[in-house]
Amino acid sequence: MKKLYFLYLMLCALGLEACSSGYVYLNYPQEPEVILPKGVENIVVVNRSLTREDDQQNKTLESVATGEIAGSDKLASDEAVKGVMSGVQHHSNLTVLIPDTLRLYGTGTRRTPDVLKWEKVDAICKASDADVLLVLETFDSNSDILLNTVADQVSSVINTGKVKGRLPQQTRVDVRSYWRLYDPYSKTIIDQFQQTHYMNFNLVNGVPPLNALPETAYAAGFDYISRFLPSYYRVRRDMYKKGKGRDKRKFDAGWRRSEVANWDSAIEIWTGIAANPNSKSAGRAALNVAVAYEVLGKTDLALEWAQRAYEDYGDKQGRDYAKILLRRKRFEL
Repeated sequence: MKKLYFLYLMLCALGLEACSSGYVYLNYPQEPEVILPKGVENIVVVNRSLTREDDQQNKTLESVATGEIAGSDKLASDEAVKGVMSGVQHHSNLTVLIPDTLRLYGTGTRRTPDVLKWEKVDAICKASDADVLLVLETFDSNSDILLNTVADQVSSVINTGKVKGRLPQQTRVDVRSYWRLYDPYSKTIIDQFQQTHYMNFNLVNGVPPLNALPETAYAAGFDYISRFLPSYYRVRRDMYKKGKGRDKRKFDAGWRRSEVANWDSAIEIWTGIAANPNSKSAGRAALNVAVAYEVLGKTDLALEWAQRAYEDYGDKQGRDYAKILLRRKRFEL
């Protein structure tokens, strides 16, 4: 009987502990794939994936073989450049510039051209007042509709002796591009990247929609420039939902405000509780203030309060949280 009673008390304690805990989700930054040199703010981008008009005959022959619309790459490659420009619009530390001479001539195929001469790179950057030069070196697109249709028909004839009457309902548009980022100051290639990007589209009367290739190209440019931008992933931050002692009601009021994202008001309430060293809820309040400040993007204040939660009140959760915030601060420097 005593064992059952003891087990009952343990379950009650665990239940109370669970009820006293809460959490919030926030976006946590992670480093970009490629780190730009310090001081790089302006990027000028040019399209080198095209050939001169007198080379278009060979390109047209390739277009027929791959199911590509003749001349479509010429227009779509510029969409990839626009995608790069759009990709940095919400990042105030970077600006993408389009020069008066957007296009340079390259191979016009998947064969990567030689590196640009540094005199040329320097001239383009100076003319645009840019720090670095981004070049779309090659651009090529394919649609699988032709190849898939032929394969389906051949398979149908082999298996049934008849041509398949049903046409495909979808197609995949592939964009393959090669990018180089030139630094005229150090005369180094910061990044060179072979990219394959594809999107699926529903067919309209057996053919891809007109926006299929431009949209895929635009998305490819948008995706490429993200290599240089910080990204985010979702993390959970544990908080205290309930207070102790005579500050319980105040603590609850702060929690309710946090549930409706009224973080400033919640901070005001919890700060008042944490200011009283005799309060049984002071450590919990300090920890919650730390989380609230991180939600608001104020990492320095969040770290200050997490340290206070452990140093002044011995809250172990504050100690662990302070270590997380220290790592975040090193990334943000």
